[in-house]
Amino acid sequence: MRMDEADPKGLVRESYRIDGISGPECRSIFIDWALSLQPGVEVDEALRAVLAEYALAAPEHPMSRVLTEALVRPEPPRRKGGRAARMGV
Repeated sequence: MRMDEADPKGLVRESYRIDGISGPECRSIFIDWALSLQPGVEVDEALRAVLAEYALAAPEHPMSRVLTEALVRPEPPRRKGGRAARMGV
């Protein structure tokens, strides 16, 4: 994937250039980055491209952590309530 597709506005690139950037600031930039991807661009593929381009050189950077965490899929939610739970079934 080309970097102009994976990071169309250069948001991830610029986040690595900001001295003293924090985790919450990186998460905010990440959301802007995700929203800037063009329709049809696979998010996971774009994530892997920006990780390979920027994170390998700065593994301890907060943005590297945010990008890596974005690749982890949460477990599907489990039902905790409803009639069956109230009835003790």
